[in-house]
Amino acid sequence: MIEFLTQPWSWWFSGIIISAIMFIMLYFGQSFGFSANLRTICSIAGAGKKVKFFDFNWRSQLWNIVFLIGAIIGGFIANQFLSNDEPVKISEATVETLSQYGFGAPKGAQPDELFTWEAVFTLKGFLVLAIGGLLVGFGARYAGGCTSGHAISGLSDLQVPSLVAVIGFFVGGLIMTYVFFPMIF
Repeated sequence: MIEFLTQPWSWWFSGIIISAIMFIMLYFGQSFGFSANLRTICSIAGAGKKVKFFDFNWRSQLWNIVFLIGAIIGGFIANQFLSNDEPVKISEATVETLSQYGFGAPKGAQPDELFTWEAVFTLKGFLVLAIGGLLVGFGARYAGGCTSGHAISGLSDLQVPSLVAVIGFFVGGLIMTYVFFPMIF
């Protein structure tokens, strides 16, 4: 049984689970999105006393906080108990492209030159993470939600603004990948 759990699962299994969760959430009139948790956490911490945006009934969003905590716990369980020591399979074309930018062969899903503590404490690594984080935060707020909220919940609810946001996310990702990423690295 544990052997089955430590092997990569097929893409369609996740699709079925996500679809089932979305049908349940639509039935109960809820929408999914992780960036809403940041607003809820700020409201719980008392930010609503100073900023009107955070002044709302955060208790109505406790289910989303439970979902966030469950995702963190689930990630920990998957990493500690359900993972194997096999390296992540990355295409040769991706490894070759990364090597052209000066990255070594990734040992995991992300290059060590970007996602290690040593990289964070360099000026370039800190600026990439800080500026990237600010842009993601601004984009999620400006778009009225994050990629998971728009792409999963908004599209399944047939919301046109979510379609526009998802198209924007993909165009932005392509521009970052093919224009800015080569300039940075």
